[in-house]
Amino acid sequence: MFAIWRRELQSYFYTPVGYVFMGVFLALSSVMFYLQIMAQRSSDLLTFIGQMSYLWMLLSPVLTMRLLAEERQKRTDQLLLTSPVSLLGVVLGKYLAAVTVMAAATLLTGMFVLIVAIYGQAYPGELMVGYLGFLLQGCAFAAMDLLISGLSRNQVTAAVMAFGANFALWMLDMLESSVSIAWIARLMSFFSLYSRNEPFLMGQLSFASIVYDLSFAAGCLALTVHVLDSRRYNGGAA
Repeated sequence: MFAIWRRELQSYFYTPVGYVFMGVFLALSSVMFYLQIMAQRSSDLLTFIGQMSYLWMLLSPVLTMRLLAEERQKRTDQLLLTSPVSLLGVVLGKYLAAVTVMAAATLLTGMFVLIVAIYGQAYPGELMVGYLGFLLQGCAFAAMDLLISGLSRNQVTAAVMAFGANFALWMLDMLESSVSIAWIARLMSFFSLYSRNEPFLMGQLSFASIVYDLSFAAGCLALTVHVLDSRRYNGGAA
């Protein structure tokens, strides 16, 4: 697993993918920081973190689209399927490489926190909780988009389908308030990654939300392993 993780992490920066992801992430978060904090002379970093969470919907497919779909397109997936590394190790290695890049980009946003701490007031406890929810949400998106990459035959299809799935989760959150049937509204709220992030944005450490995000990611990774196992069983035809 470690070898897969190291190979994928290196490939992010041997190709433009890692630089594009981090550059666009920081550029968009900088615009959000200016509009939310600087222009309004505010120190509400939790609201800023909440705004940044929409970047996962937009940018997570950039990290995951090539992880499995490219292997299938170039027919190098047969090497993975027959390698001595377990399928779980392959999936975890690729997933953790994407999460590592996400964490590195998140760490760079610490400069925004530093600016607020110098010229205003920052609360470390609240910020740690807010960033925890932010990263967990990113991990959940990455796991789902990796599953979609495993189901796709090429990178473009993986990126488009992953963005569509991410957008659908966002629409669940948007449509929840307009649904008049109570049980459907509760069901939509249950599956919404954005609703699960709300306690963190209020500075509350929600163990229920932590368990949900981790379970969501674990479920998507388990399905990804199943997809690869089915493909190996069918000789790569699935």
